[in-house]
Amino acid sequence: MFEAGDIREWRGHDVVDTFGHKVGILESVYVDTATDQPSYATVTVGLPTRRRLVFVPLDGATVGPGYLKVAHEKDTVKKAPSIDTDGELPADQEPAVFAHYSLDYTPGAGGERRLARR
Repeated sequence: MFEAGDIREWRGHDVVDTFGHKVGILESVYVDTATDQPSYATVTVGLPTRRRLVFVPLDGATVGPGYLKVAHEKDTVKKAPSIDTDGELPADQEPAVFAHYSLDYTPGAGGERRLARR
């Protein structure tokens, strides 16, 4: 897996899918609050006048020269839950991000959020 500091250096680089098709541009990294390890990335997608940030898991992601390859297809990523380019993910929408990729969601022991932007 990636070190949080390392993957943040990839902001602004292309994000490609499993087939090498460009999905968008890496905007930020979200860590799992239980482990402080990179868990999700937000990717800028859409037309210049209608840009949004979609969430994609970093499990299985790899880096190449100038790009981050995620383990999901472009269409799946583009249909993922999204936020405005200057928005924040509300805590009550975290489960939907996990569900989109068929991943289990468990809040922290005290009901804390699972994802934190770094």
